[in-house]
Amino acid sequence: MEKFTHVRIVMGMIVSLGLTHMLKGLSSTIQHPTRTNVYAIHLAWVASLILNILQFWWWEFSLREIPVWTFGIYLYLILYAFIIYLMCAMLFPDSIREYQDYREYFLSRRRWFFGLLLTECVIDIGDSLIKGEIHVASLGDVYWIRTALVAIGCLFAIRTRNQVYHASFVSMNLVTQVLLVANMSWASA
Repeated sequence: MEKFTHVRIVMGMIVSLGLTHMLKGLSSTIQHPTRTNVYAIHLAWVASLILNILQFWWWEFSLREIPVWTFGIYLYLILYAFIIYLMCAMLFPDSIREYQDYREYFLSRRRWFFGLLLTECVIDIGDSLIKGEIHVASLGDVYWIRTALVAIGCLFAIRTRNQVYHASFVSMNLVTQVLLVANMSWASA
């Protein structure tokens, strides 16, 4: 088995667990909406993370172009998958019994969630650089602007409980995420 295939399988298993966790949590929320009092900002981050996972899987195929694999690259990419899984687990914990609802839970755990999202932004830059100059050039300015906006947004989101800020931030994130996916899709067409 070639190294890319092996790495792709391991990353896929970890990220698949995250997606399964998200879909299970979303399914439970749909089945029992009054049990947990859904929170729109939380659900928007769920949508964003699901799109992020699908985008991650698609663009990780670019790793096939790496000519030389090292254990360091392998560890780095597995760390990336772990961060994605942890974000999924943060959005849908095993239980929120100690919290009144998802709003209270999300705001109480915002430092963890946005700290992980900030970490993912940084790791994604490294991931893009690992894929090579051609890949980095294909990302265009949209990628760099979005990454900077999300990273800066995370720094503020970690510190504030302001609902208007959180609603604005997740909205900006979703819009720029869709623009990035569209830009990357058009660039590769």
